[in-house]
Amino acid sequence: MTVVSSLFRELSFLLRQRAIAGLLVLALLFSSLSISTGLTEIAHHRATIERMVLADKADRENALAKAEDWGGAAYSSFHLTYLPPSDLAFAALGQRDSSPWKHRVNLLALEGQIHAADTANPELALAGRIDFAFIVSVLAPLLVILLLHDLRAGEREAGRHDLLIATAGRSGGLWPMRASALVATLAVCLLLPFWVGAALAGTQLAKVLAVSLLVCVHLLFWAAVSYWAGARAAAGSVILTGLVGFWLLLTAILPAITRVSIERAISIPAGGDIVLTQREVVNDAWDLPKNVTMEAFVARHPEWENEAQIDRPFEWKWYYAFQQVGDQSAETLSTSYRQGILERDRAASLAAFVSPPVLIDRTLQGLAGTDTRAALAYETTVRDFHARLRTWLYPKLFFEEPFDRAALSDLPAYQPLVVDE
Repeated sequence: MTVVSSLFRELSFLLRQRAIAGLLVLALLFSSLSISTGLTEIAHHRATIERMVLADKADRENALAKAEDWGGAAYSSFHLTYLPPSDLAFAALGQRDSSPWKHRVNLLALEGQIHAADTANPELALAGRIDFAFIVSVLAPLLVILLLHDLRAGEREAGRHDLLIATAGRSGGLWPMRASALVATLAVCLLLPFWVGAALAGTQLAKVLAVSLLVCVHLLFWAAVSYWAGARAAAGSVILTGLVGFWLLLTAILPAITRVSIERAISIPAGGDIVLTQREVVNDAWDLPKNVTMEAFVARHPEWENEAQIDRPFEWKWYYAFQQVGDQSAETLSTSYRQGILERDRAASLAAFVSPPVLIDRTLQGLAGTDTRAALAYETTVRDFHARLRTWLYPKLFFEEPFDRAALSDLPAYQPLVVDE
């Protein structure tokens, strides 16, 4: 009898047990639900972007049509920035569920525009969504444990163990065959909905293969642990308790301990502190001598030193100068914030090696472009775009160029980060 026929024979026998069949059906249902939810959520993201792109263009054209000078045009026109979802984002929503992936910005101080949108409750964000990454990293190990913990203990308790060994002919082949049949079937139940979802989303084949490999490796790890524990001469309930405790340790306890430890070891400024610092400087500028603001601005932009004189009660170049000085005042906090987030992310990457569920989840987010680095990369594109807008505006203000409505068509356009490359 070939190995394949032996696997099918054992699988057909095992599927007659309602508990095993029920667990496999649950795996298929949970995976299908997570893929359906992910596809729906990403479709909503794409529809939102398409709708906002059109509305943003119409709103900006309307605002620019009413502008009478360069400063007013920059003040009233907003620009949509966004992070489009990748072709794998449906499987691992990651930071898209908790971090901003769209902003509308204008040429006022940027820090407030970025961090004022940072309103997600961090405690609620810890739970996240039940996406495919959650099913694979958290639920799949538990399903493996439930399927394999009493592979031998159940037969011993039923009094069939010795007879099965004698019938099988050799003691070393029966249990690996059954375990392999169960794990392979579980892998198919988990991956089949993902393959369908990937086809619908147009996911690159390389990513599909990478995710499939990750799922199989993760299942094999837990299968090896469960198979080893199941070989002990103990009752099935005892083995199950030990395995569930191990699962809780790797899935919940260790990640919670490492997260708290990392947050205590690496402190970061609050987004609210960055916004408050920037806004205080901007608000105070109205009461300060204008030369104080312009000196602070010229210190960063010496190329405008000869045009920095303010002769009238209000000038747009002074107004936008103190907006940028507000950003400059919060620059240290903002830089510390981003560096702290990256340091925490690097520490979490190292800590993930002691928790396979966390490692799998982070790896899937990395493949999907929904991890912390992708969120920070999007923020960088927003900052770069805002700098391009300032570069476009400053010569017109400082050189006091005559207002030309036709030149507004040369406003820089935002180029979204391409996460599928």
